[in-house]
Amino acid sequence: MKRATWILSCLGMLAFSADAMSVSPEQERLKSVQAVQRKYPDIKFEDYVYGALAFSADAKAQYDNMMAFPPFESEIDKGRALWETPFRNGRHYADCFPGGGKNGAGNYPYYDETMKKVVTFEMALNQCRTKNGEAAYKSSDMNTMGLLTAYARTLSDGMLMNVKVKGDGALAAFESGRRFFYQRRGQLTFSCASCHGGHVGEILRTEYLSMLPGQATHWPAFRGGDYALFTLQRRYSACNQLVRAVPMEIGGEEYNNLEYFHSYLSNGLPLKASVFRK
Repeated sequence: MKRATWILSCLGMLAFSADAMSVSPEQERLKSVQAVQRKYPDIKFEDYVYGALAFSADAKAQYDNMMAFPPFESEIDKGRALWETPFRNGRHYADCFPGGGKNGAGNYPYYDETMKKVVTFEMALNQCRTKNGEAAYKSSDMNTMGLLTAYARTLSDGMLMNVKVKGDGALAAFESGRRFFYQRRGQLTFSCASCHGGHVGEILRTEYLSMLPGQATHWPAFRGGDYALFTLQRRYSACNQLVRAVPMEIGGEEYNNLEYFHSYLSNGLPLKASVFRK
């Protein structure tokens, strides 16, 4: 009986993923939002940014109390120091971004027609560095790129996610990210959709499974009892390891395209970077 249920579940997910591939980016976004609205009509759209916290008033209250005086604020200050330290040529990160870096992170990732690839916010920070004669940071280095991003993205807190998918190249990158999201992998044969598709709000290992819309709005995040800093792609890597799959390269094409797809589905929701998550 359990085997039959498992087979039916797999067939259902295959049908779900095949259907997903046949819709436009905006149809995909609306579908993900409407799925949550049907299952949890009392949760406001703007509260999707709280993820699993939206399912527990007690957990949300604890989160609010913590965020009033974040125990990891000194780490964000380190990122601010990186942001404000001038390059050797005297220029700053703020000189590389419209508005001095304010209210811009929600436009990332975007597809660059000249480079023929997705550009993430971390890539834009590194482009700023190399343009000004500095060595690029490793995307996986939480003590440099992680801390820098942890501060830089706070400059866009409150901005609505506004990722664009226009043109054949952008659509191909979006589709690549979508395939990754629905593809099962690892010894446990889980996909991203296995948890964040039809099982939103259910409990796995004592934790609620968060909804897909809003997931890309709050990174980087400080996680767990030791407040370890995670960028969104470091979280992808950790999820892959949890299902016993070999993770992709942080900052590589596979995760960049996944982030492009993932972020688009949070369009219209406000950013709030450098928060606590379990």
